[in-house]
Amino acid sequence: MENLTLTGFLKHVAEKFPSHRAISTSGKFDISHARLQELVESAAAQLLSAGVNHGDVVALTFPNTIEFVIMFLAVIRVRATAAPLNSAYMAEEFEFYLSDSESKLLITSKEGNEAAQTAASKLKIPHITVTLPQPESDIAFTPASPEPNVESVSKIVNEPSDIGLFLHTSGTTSRPKGVPLSQLNLVSSVNNIKSVYKLKDSDSTVIVLPLFHVHGLIAGLLSSLGAGASVTLPASGRFSASTFWSDMKKYNATWYTAVPTIHQILLDRHLSKPEPEYPKLRFIRSCSAALAPSVMARLEEAFGAPVLEAYAMTEATHLMASNPLPEDGPHIPGSVGKPVGQEMAILNENGVVLGANAKGEVCIRGPNVTKGYKNNPEANKSAFQFGWFHTGDVGYLDSDGYLHLVGRIKELINRGGEKISPIEVDAVLVSHPEIAEAVSFGVPDDKYGEEINCAVIPREGSNIDEAEVLRFCKKNLAAFKVPKKVFMTDSLPKTASGKIQRRLVAEHFLAQISTAKVPKFGA
Repeated sequence: MENLTLTGFLKHVAEKFPSHRAISTSGKFDISHARLQELVESAAAQLLSAGVNHGDVVALTFPNTIEFVIMFLAVIRVRATAAPLNSAYMAEEFEFYLSDSESKLLITSKEGNEAAQTAASKLKIPHITVTLPQPESDIAFTPASPEPNVESVSKIVNEPSDIGLFLHTSGTTSRPKGVPLSQLNLVSSVNNIKSVYKLKDSDSTVIVLPLFHVHGLIAGLLSSLGAGASVTLPASGRFSASTFWSDMKKYNATWYTAVPTIHQILLDRHLSKPEPEYPKLRFIRSCSAALAPSVMARLEEAFGAPVLEAYAMTEATHLMASNPLPEDGPHIPGSVGKPVGQEMAILNENGVVLGANAKGEVCIRGPNVTKGYKNNPEANKSAFQFGWFHTGDVGYLDSDGYLHLVGRIKELINRGGEKISPIEVDAVLVSHPEIAEAVSFGVPDDKYGEEINCAVIPREGSNIDEAEVLRFCKKNLAAFKVPKKVFMTDSLPKTASGKIQRRLVAEHFLAQISTAKVPKFGA
């Protein structure tokens, strides 16, 4: 039973590697796996005394800090549900997420979060702050909870069916949906990630992604802890390109995982201000958005490590497929690799499983997959059909079992009956040496029903214009895939996980199409 829950699994790992470093807070202190477990048990006892019960949802909004890690693990230890939230949300957004998750308590850092507290107050949700002054002390609650209930915590038995994590989908194409993830989902995904990347207690990474998102939380933090390995949390509580490589070298990092946007930032810094020497990495991982093959090649050349692109989503507790380590097979640019730890099939609209190289909807099933969205029967009806979870992505499995994604069903562009994958057009655009970021999207068209447009961020110092972008596209794309219009911009809206919000880009430029000057996003 223990290895069917994340809490039991991490306890077992801590007993196996008690003195190994688990977490470093850059510039502050180190916590061993055994000490982390002690801090979690102590915080869990305080949560019980504060009235947190089995099944309660506890909202957490923090930067990437040791306090967040402890409180996340403490919440699930008492069989409650942790709901991490982006600390940059506005009060209205907090109100939606706190209400939709039915949170009973809000926990923040000592500094608090005004927008979150405003929303919690409006919803009559109590708020507490926590801090860990020193690694030797217990985590301190404000207001202080009554006498910690240590004995009661020791009697709690975590169950595989306990809902440990509640997240929302990124909402790139629709209203965010609530995703409950069980202890079994969590431990299954951790083991899948450990196995495909062969994570061991000797591994180390620096967390560059927010821990309120499934990518950073599961792939970066929990999979490392589950391997007896170590993570470093940057001193600022968030990614910083200026300190990233010094942290990587100081803590002997062997790998890191990031979204394409962060890889691009690190590449740009490498070109303008290269490090004298880069650490020897086993691999670099990319996930959460499509990585253009040209960017993959530049990353491998710059940092001397294989770049493994993966495919993941919240409903699968992150990982679904990944390119393998070099010793286990080729990693293929433009592919997101082979299924990991679950069944995967390409289905047509009638639920028929398609053969190699046939395009259809990517569908999965396995112990890492959520049992269903919260309070959303309509979404559940469409997502769970024919005995599979339907991802909403179009793709195909090649004859070697590697998955190639074409795009989201809702984002495919239908130009006069020709289906265009925006991912394919994006990849061509960013392969231009003077383009930093790009996104293509469909717009209504009287003649073809839909036409393709794109938005482009030029590299710093570049004078690239619309004519050059179109010339490049005509040279590298079939005529019907060439964008009809190119918008030059200096910013693109992204989700917290780094995905460009294609729908918002389309809406923005459609609204501005008749104006001579396109304003910045958010202006």
